[in-house]
Amino acid sequence: MIKMNMTTWAAAVVVVLLAGDPALAADASVKIGNFVFTPQNLTVKTGTTVTWTNEDDIPHTVTSSAGAFRSKPLDTDQTFSFTFTTPGSYKYFCALHPHMTGTIVVEAAAPQ
Repeated sequence: MIKMNMTTWAAAVVVVLLAGDPALAADASVKIGNFVFTPQNLTVKTGTTVTWTNEDDIPHTVTSSAGAFRSKPLDTDQTFSFTFTTPGSYKYFCALHPHMTGTIVVEAAAPQ
């Protein structure tokens, strides 16, 4: 058994808290600019929250082709976030400019 004084124990707790939970997925982002989603294709793990940011000077939406998610029209610098909990391929587009398309591929997280 390892003995720790209170200072060592507190430092260990801080390290664990700062390191976070490795099982949690990282967040990802997609930029909207010049009538393009960038990146257009993104692969993430389940549990990842993707945030789209409109960097254009006109409104855009983020609309799932299968109805899984739909943003309101986003003005300049507004964001929309969605957390992907189910593996699969999620195609989306801008409802105001349907030629703008993208795909999020969600892979199962590795078992712990």
